[in-house]
Amino acid sequence: MSFFIKEVDGDLMLTTAGYVFAAVILAVLILIAGLALSKKHSEKKQMSAKQLAFCAVALALAMVTSMIKIFHFPFGGSITLFSMLFICLIGYFYGPFTGIMTAVAYGILQFIIGPYIVFPIQVLVDYPLAFGALGLSGFFWKSKNGLLKGYIVGVVGRYVFSVISGWIFFGEYAWDGWAALPYSLCYNGAYIFAEMIITLILILIPPVKKAINHVKKMALS
Repeated sequence: MSFFIKEVDGDLMLTTAGYVFAAVILAVLILIAGLALSKKHSEKKQMSAKQLAFCAVALALAMVTSMIKIFHFPFGGSITLFSMLFICLIGYFYGPFTGIMTAVAYGILQFIIGPYIVFPIQVLVDYPLAFGALGLSGFFWKSKNGLLKGYIVGVVGRYVFSVISGWIFFGEYAWDGWAALPYSLCYNGAYIFAEMIITLILILIPPVKKAINHVKKMALS
């Protein structure tokens, strides 16, 4: 069997790498469709091709690192190995349009890989909207310390949608004596902000900051 396909009880199934590869291909197709709708990007075909390449790499890295869970919470949500950073980087490189498009595609990938469905609206809030909010980092792409500001805003945006989802759709899982909203605020904050703090420490390390800025120059050259 190949690196992407394995045999289980006589049936052929995708491996983890196969799912990631298929998901990234789907995400790239989504990005191409979105960029085709933007006159700004259609006028810069060469730039768009380079953007797609960087977006695809970021999506692949985000998907792989999202599967490396430092801590997994019982009712959903995990502290991962910097997975949100890779999505926020695209906004930091290319601005809000490409950042949000990539982040929404990432949310769709997360749904495909590990869907959790209670209500159709819950799917919209938990995946395209929550993960799509990471693309808000793009509004700070030309700002001083833009990655730091953008990452915080993107993560807070994801947190807001996760809290809304937990409050409305998962309130029944609230701890004894807790109302749905305080429960959702604390539960989602525990894993989202824990990963945010770890990632901010990484971003603030001078060699890491320098390396990210070097990659940004490459992405824009």
